[in-house]
Amino acid sequence: MAGLEALYASARAAVSRPQDALLCGLHWELVRHGYRCLGAGEQPRPDERKSELLPAGWEANKEVYTLRYKSTDDARELLLKAIMVEDSMIVNVMDRTSQKVADVTLAVADYINPEYLDDFHKVYKNMEELRAKISSGIIAPLGGPAEKEKEPKAEKEDPVLPRDYDPLMAPPRQPAGTRAPSWPRPLNPFAVGGEDLDPFGGRSGGMILDPLRSGFRQPGIDPSTGLPSRLPPGAVPPGARFDPFGPVGAGRGRPDPDHLPPPGYDDMFM
Repeated sequence: MAGLEALYASARAAVSRPQDALLCGLHWELVRHGYRCLGAGEQPRPDERKSELLPAGWEANKEVYTLRYKSTDDARELLLKAIMVEDSMIVNVMDRTSQKVADVTLAVADYINPEYLDDFHKVYKNMEELRAKISSGIIAPLGGPAEKEKEPKAEKEDPVLPRDYDPLMAPPRQPAGTRAPSWPRPLNPFAVGGEDLDPFGGRSGGMILDPLRSGFRQPGIDPSTGLPSRLPPGAVPPGARFDPFGPVGAGRGRPDPDHLPPPGYDDMFM
C-alpha cells in the first residue's frame, strides 16, 4: 500500500465517516493505474492541475462524491461519481473521451473498520479484494491509459542489385558439364518401349534408346584424342571451348548423325 499511507495522512482531517476512507482507497487505485485528479465537481476550474492528492472540498457531500480525473498521457478524462446507498457505495465512472461507462458496487463494511479511522494501519481490510474489484469493474472496462502505439513492422526491402545490372542482358554461360539437362531423368533407365505402348500416358522409354537419356553417366570428350600422349592436367581450363586434335573416339557423349539415317537418304531427289 505504498503511497496510500501518505495520501491518507494528507486527507486525514477530512475523513469523518467510513465512506471517506473508502473513497481514499478508490482514489489511490486510480492513481496507481495512471490517472491524476483534476478537481471536485463536474465543471473544470481555470487553476486546476493534475495531482495525486485529493482536491479541496472532495468530502463536502457525504452522499455523493464527484471527482474528475485525467490520464497521465492526456488521452482519457474520467468523471467519477460515488453514491452512497445505505451501507454500500455505488461507483459510476464515465470516460468523457470515448463515452464508455463502468460501475462497481462496494460494501463499505467489507473494506473499512469504522472504529479505526484515526489509525491507517487498522482502518483498511481486504485490500487485495478491493483492488481486484476496482481493476475488473473500472480500470479494465475503460481500457486504462492509452498505450504507446506499436511501431509498424518494417516492410520487406527489395534485394539490392549491382550498379551495372541490366535486366535485358543475357545471363552468363555456364561451364560445360554443369548445366542441368532440360528433361527429367528417367525413373527406370530400362523402361524401353513404355512410351510406345502408351504415347499419351507420359511414360518414359521408347523403342529407340537415346544414350543421352538412358540414365547412365555419359563419358566426356577426351581432348587428348589423336595425340601420341595425353595432355597434362590443366591444359584445357574447365568450361573452355575446345576442339579435339583428332576425331573423337567411341566414348563421345552424342550419337553420330549417321546412326539413324532417314529412309531413302541416298536418294538424290529426297
